[in-house]
Amino acid sequence: MSLYVKIKKAYDDFTLEAEFEAQNETMALLGASGCGKSLTLRCIAGITKPDEGLIVSDGVTLFDSRKGINLSPQRRRAGLLFQNYALFPNMTVEENVMAVLSKHGGSGSLRERYERLARNFYFDGLENHYPAQLSGGQQQRVALARIMASGPSLLMFDEPLSALDSYLRWQLEDELARTLEAFPGDALYVSHNRDEVIRLCGRVCVIDHGRFERARPTKELFESPETLASSLLSGCKNYSRAARLTDVTVRALDWDVDLECSKTVDAGISHIGVRSHYISIAPEDALTADGQTGTNMFRCRVLKVTEDVFSTIVDVCPLGTDPGHDFSRIRIELPKGAAGGAEEGVVVLAVIKPKDIMPLRPDLPITPDAKCDTI
Repeated sequence: MSLYVKIKKAYDDFTLEAEFEAQNETMALLGASGCGKSLTLRCIAGITKPDEGLIVSDGVTLFDSRKGINLSPQRRRAGLLFQNYALFPNMTVEENVMAVLSKHGGSGSLRERYERLARNFYFDGLENHYPAQLSGGQQQRVALARIMASGPSLLMFDEPLSALDSYLRWQLEDELARTLEAFPGDALYVSHNRDEVIRLCGRVCVIDHGRFERARPTKELFESPETLASSLLSGCKNYSRAARLTDVTVRALDWDVDLECSKTVDAGISHIGVRSHYISIAPEDALTADGQTGTNMFRCRVLKVTEDVFSTIVDVCPLGTDPGHDFSRIRIELPKGAAGGAEEGVVVLAVIKPKDIMPLRPDLPITPDAKCDTI
């Protein structure tokens, strides 16, 4: 099975330009709030009509602006699970599921099909309960069962775990994972939470202000993001504007230091990124005999030390730079108790290995909501 999407939808201050292809997989659409993730799903489901383009699912054309094709949501066989699960509040669990089962065929009687779904999604015994009487997990299982009752060829999830507390989120994510593993078709998973994406999705497509980057294996995105937007969404915390010096060296303009890189530095570089847990603090005896620093080692003043549950976070600013400038501040995450003598106001030696520097291409301007909500 496959899904191909190439659509455009323009508003006064925003334009969605989506193009991607999924091949019998669970693919993530990863982006900040307002980037076009949910709008893309609504266009695929037939809830919102694109201005132009093509949508083909499992060989069936759902939308084609040139040929005038625009199938109704009911004919698209696309199951969309909303954040609030969208159960009918005035119907019982059984009535919610039966309303869908009665419109779609299947093996066995309506009662047998309902009981099979109730067992598979662990809500048997709740048939007379109304949505308001169910827990978040129970609501999600009923909503999933109702979607599966329609016999979808495509599943879509619009941040289904975002409104849940951390303990319940973990439980429901595990149940979602089982559903996705058993589903024979394509699934799209919209999220701005990188951890969910890593655990649930094989490939990921980054969306930045309505524009789609190329789909990449999830591991590849988080290990080697190519653009500033994808790096931000992968959870990187430290950036500097950068200028290429040679094929393997850059000038970190906001940190006022020259750095060596293991990756080739292209002429189109605009920034570098370094993950906070890849930066270390060197002891003073790491200096050379004449007091000079070594490779990718530079002096910083400690601005703040924060003890987290399992780590120590040290915020620093390279000497000679303005700590009031966002990019000048560097976040260092160390194992608990490994900060040594780092304390507010002292000067320390920050060290970055060449292999941990990510050269990044430019993209749209950074906005405050472009950062991922997890580290």
